[in-house]
Amino acid sequence: MNRKIRILEVNKAYFPHTGGIETLVKQYSEELGKYKNIEVRTLVCRDSRGRTYIENINGVKLTRAGSVGTYFSCPLSFSFIRLFHKMSRNADIVHIHVPFPLADLALLLSGYKGKVIVSWHSDVVKQKKLLIFYRPLLKYLLSRADRILVATEGHISGSEFLPEYSYKCKILPYGISSEEYMNIEKIPFLTEQATNPDCVKVFFTGRLVYYKGVDVLIKAFRNVNYNCELFIAGTGVLESELKEKIIRYGIKDRVHFLGFLPEKQLKQAFSDCDIFVLPSVARSEAFGIVQLEAMVYGKPVINTNLPSGVPYVSIHGKTGFTVQPENSRQLAKAIEILCENKSLREKFGQSARERVLKHFNENTIISKFCEILYKEVSE
Repeated sequence: MNRKIRILEVNKAYFPHTGGIETLVKQYSEELGKYKNIEVRTLVCRDSRGRTYIENINGVKLTRAGSVGTYFSCPLSFSFIRLFHKMSRNADIVHIHVPFPLADLALLLSGYKGKVIVSWHSDVVKQKKLLIFYRPLLKYLLSRADRILVATEGHISGSEFLPEYSYKCKILPYGISSEEYMNIEKIPFLTEQATNPDCVKVFFTGRLVYYKGVDVLIKAFRNVNYNCELFIAGTGVLESELKEKIIRYGIKDRVHFLGFLPEKQLKQAFSDCDIFVLPSVARSEAFGIVQLEAMVYGKPVINTNLPSGVPYVSIHGKTGFTVQPENSRQLAKAIEILCENKSLREKFGQSARERVLKHFNENTIISKFCEILYKEVSE
């Protein structure tokens, strides 16, 4: 195809907002923009109240729509609806990242007649009241979509909505660049903060919110009888409560809260850990890109058997262990087995890295996405 394909990437937030979806939107916006035959514009909302502004971040032409606040985890922006209408008129494909109710509404009101690709990241799980009103819009979006992209088969089978539209679904995993992760100054970031530098280092990173299951991880950790320490990176509404728990459980000297880590330090933490744990308890955790970040460094992963894409990323018995959500006993046992068996950690870790390079390579994923774009435009 000789002419440029014009893509409008749509999401509720963008870097430096932290989150798996935001990481993916940044990746798509930057990498697709490097293709000569693809022109990308990205439309998001501001994280906080304020007026619309336009900026260029690492080559990405980004519009942040003005917002009057966030309600039910969704920005409220009248500017976004107006900007969507204006920007979609020049787009061959609108690529919407879901869940984002405001984008569904904007599409409905815009009268846009071009191609629509939906990246389905998760069902609406917690905001049940919102779902009562959002359901008709969501059904409209899925009916309107020309293609629905999901990262794993679990996104379809574990969804309340997608089985009906499975004929439109195509699996496109999330990807990462192994080169970016290897090209860091390797320092013993976690070891330097450990009470005992010779301990086995167990690592978690993510927002400290209900569905991440950090409370279950801490409960499990108090029952791990081995020379290991837990490192928790991230912030969130449960931070104070979690810190109180480690004092109550008498494990304050074995659990370290690192707060928010910049990208460089986060990669150093992944590189220095011995075991990575993703103890999520709800299918709001639809994939867990952090699993890939640990696996690319050759680290075994302990995840949970959620009805989502999570257990499709790190495979039980091959790249780590998968335990039942909210089962602190199973989680403690899995941690203990890996702590005691260095050769098993290394075996799982090697398989984990091989799996990332084979199935989750960023260049391969972006190339496949381009093929989907070209196909949709040509039909």
